[in-house]
Amino acid sequence: MTDTEPEPIVLTALEPPDSPARTRPPERPPLRLGLVQERWRPDPEAHEQALAAGIALAAAQGATVVCLQELTLSPYFAITPDGPGAVGAEPEDLLSGPTIAFARRCAAASGVYVHASLYERADAEDGLGYNTAILVGPDHELVSRTRKLHIPITAGYYEDRYFRPGPAGEDAFRPVPLPLPGGGGEAVLGLPTCWDQWFPELARAYSLAGAEVLIYPTAIGSEPDHPGFDTEPLWQQVIVGNGVANGTFMVAVNRIGVEEPLTFYGSSFISDPYGRILVQAPRDAPAVLVADLDLDQRRDWLELFPFLTTRRPDAYAPLTHVSGE
Repeated sequence: MTDTEPEPIVLTALEPPDSPARTRPPERPPLRLGLVQERWRPDPEAHEQALAAGIALAAAQGATVVCLQELTLSPYFAITPDGPGAVGAEPEDLLSGPTIAFARRCAAASGVYVHASLYERADAEDGLGYNTAILVGPDHELVSRTRKLHIPITAGYYEDRYFRPGPAGEDAFRPVPLPLPGGGGEAVLGLPTCWDQWFPELARAYSLAGAEVLIYPTAIGSEPDHPGFDTEPLWQQVIVGNGVANGTFMVAVNRIGVEEPLTFYGSSFISDPYGRILVQAPRDAPAVLVADLDLDQRRDWLELFPFLTTRRPDAYAPLTHVSGE
């Protein structure tokens, strides 16, 4: 970062709040998780340096997993319906492209798992790629990758002209187990992306698969056709509500800054299964968030309010109908 750029604010929540529904002691230590909220920089080297500095700050606070924004190394390019050629967007190879190379360097340097996002090449005839989230370990291993399932189609966010939906099936809601430090069991993550966060079905599917922490790399801000409409409160409410309904911690990693015609509203946060915001970034400043997640709060809450075991799948057929049928 240059001398004129603000240093990121470091905000922490290293003492988990009490679990009101707890009836017995937790069985695992907390997962200390961090995220980095940043703007995009046109200079690739400066952009990577800023993100790497944020990862190092989170690691210095003891984070073992650090999460980054959607399309981590790119501008948010889906601003026009004219497609990738009009904005010079180039998909990259999942295993040899710049994003995984960056994540591997940072994971090894800081000794943490790094979560990142990229425009993945699909080699399909229609020219569309995937919007893909990855998790890379400190040993350089690609631990997991998930392709964004839901694709927005709205002014300023013309993602259907760039990305194909991730395929349905077993790969769609893949849980990612990670060992906790000190042999204290494991945490189970889910890696959806941005627009996925609006869909209660997705959070429920991940929860049924055993995911305890859902991480949403995000690029959301102003609405070009509705400049006076601030969607940030709705965005936060729906994510937190989906976490309550499914007993999951929610990690929303947004970007900041102006990328015409959009102004991104930051406000990245981490919430718990009780709907409490553990820590939150400002709307317009770089920030590093680190929180301890008491994973057994999920157990406590879902034992008191057993949403998953009192479902009625036999009554949900309307949810599978395609609109217009």
